[in-house]
Amino acid sequence: MIERILPSRVVVEEAFSDPPHATLFPAEEELVRNSVEVRRREFTTVRHCARRALGVLGVAPAPILKGERGAPVWPPATVGSMTHCAGYRAAAVARRADVRTIGIDAEPHAPLPDDVHDSVALATEQRRERELRERHPGIHWDRLLFSAKESVYKTWFPLTHRWLGFEQADIVLRPDGSFNVELLVSAEELVARADVVPGSAPGSAPGSAPGTAPQAARGAACDTQARPSATVPVVPRELRGRWLVADGLLATAIVIENAPDTP
Repeated sequence: MIERILPSRVVVEEAFSDPPHATLFPAEEELVRNSVEVRRREFTTVRHCARRALGVLGVAPAPILKGERGAPVWPPATVGSMTHCAGYRAAAVARRADVRTIGIDAEPHAPLPDDVHDSVALATEQRRERELRERHPGIHWDRLLFSAKESVYKTWFPLTHRWLGFEQADIVLRPDGSFNVELLVSAEELVARADVVPGSAPGSAPGSAPGTAPQAARGAACDTQARPSATVPVVPRELRGRWLVADGLLATAIVIENAPDTP
């Protein structure tokens, strides 16, 4: 499903159920040793998909562990992104020579809970959502916005190693299956501030306004402090993504490809 919104240089593997033959490496098993069965199945299947996709690139099977803030650690010379929700798991990978970063997300095509929506959507985004609902009532635009913001974060973090709050990206969803993203903070600004993870100061994330989305709303594991870096990554302030709705699911994706002459 999700390959329909990704460029040809990205390899995708997906599953709509959990294959019984999918297994984990011992180091991966340790990561979910105390997890409930549903979480273990999601974790196992999405890594099974990732290894199949990496195999298309000629990469031998290996553990895919968690790194800084829970982000997956991909084999050398590769980039990737994973997602899972009820009834769907997917992994998208590419060679680093071709692609700088990938962010994908899948969600059930259902309304977003009001409390989550209020934490996620800017006032400008909520206004645009109302207009879209009037013209295209068959799409759950609130859930689509949430998914797009998840894809933004997954695209941003591997390049910057800095937290990006929901309120720091303004997304314009379009009925044609595309969306535009304006980042309201630059990598330079976050590196200069040497941001730490949400929760280090009570009640708010660094650089965010009071009452913005809590860490739990995103679902990302954020248990380490971001380290200042003398190297400021070049990250576009405007991104473009694609979305689709099919079979009771919705998906979003953002890819920053390398130009042919980019080392």
